[in-house]
Amino acid sequence: MNEFFQKDIISVRDLNKQKLEVIFEATNKIINMDPNKRREIARGKALGYLFYESSTRTRLSFEAAMALIGGTSLGISDVSSSSTQKGESLADTVKIMSIYSDVLVLRHSLDGSSRFAAEVSSKPVINGGSGTEEHPTQAIQDLFTIKKEKNKIDGLKIGIVGDLKYGRTVYSLLHALGNYDVEVHLISPQVLKIRPDSTYDIKKRLSFTESTSLEEYIDDLDVVYVTRIQKERFPDEEEYLKVKGSYVIGLDVIKKMKEDAIILHPLPRLDEISVEVDKTKQARYFKQAEYGKYTRAALLGLLLNENGF
Repeated sequence: MNEFFQKDIISVRDLNKQKLEVIFEATNKIINMDPNKRREIARGKALGYLFYESSTRTRLSFEAAMALIGGTSLGISDVSSSSTQKGESLADTVKIMSIYSDVLVLRHSLDGSSRFAAEVSSKPVINGGSGTEEHPTQAIQDLFTIKKEKNKIDGLKIGIVGDLKYGRTVYSLLHALGNYDVEVHLISPQVLKIRPDSTYDIKKRLSFTESTSLEEYIDDLDVVYVTRIQKERFPDEEEYLKVKGSYVIGLDVIKKMKEDAIILHPLPRLDEISVEVDKTKQARYFKQAEYGKYTRAALLGLLLNENGF
């Protein structure tokens, strides 16, 4: 029995450790599968995407994932060229897109948008990023990367660095890490600390420290998860400029890290990781982006096939 069949993926909070492990197992199966057999998984199926916010990796990795398993993709990546400009509501757009496709991916600037879309859609909805809330498929990709590159998740020391206030990837990752026995350190400028109102449920399952100092923890971390300080989330540009470049992972920082530590980043990056770091063995963020194609292909395969694949 495939418990993911025709299910919405709105929040990583809906996924316990057992469900996450099912996705990881399916991802490994996708990676190792014969390409011809893999293309049968979603043959004749269509992915519909609605991106009300800009995206490179999430949208393209969903398209690449769907192509990998033999399906097609259609959708809106620029709302300025859609009927949204004529005043069409999100509800109507979702209803129309669910007629044309078998599964939907939505990215929207409003909190709660994906849950609302799931209520009006006749097809499964995947949250591709809703406001400042969550980005569940990024968290799945992040955990899979950690497990693949470190051969485990339990027992690791993980530092999450940068914009913890507005970064929706951070909230999804923390909720997901609540399923594992890990030591978590949150490192950010004071004004970008994690929002207390959003950590109430997280704290029930995961303990973490908060600090402004990367130096304090860098030599002890197994995973350094770096996030971009997001200019577009700041109401005032002057406030952004005060914290821009607060943490920069350069070769000087690499020297202080464990030999087998890894650096992750949901991308895009600006100046928070120097390009010289790309060639170091700790840099795994491009591998992480590649794994995103496979985790999303696995998830789509599970949603679209009653008996799995």
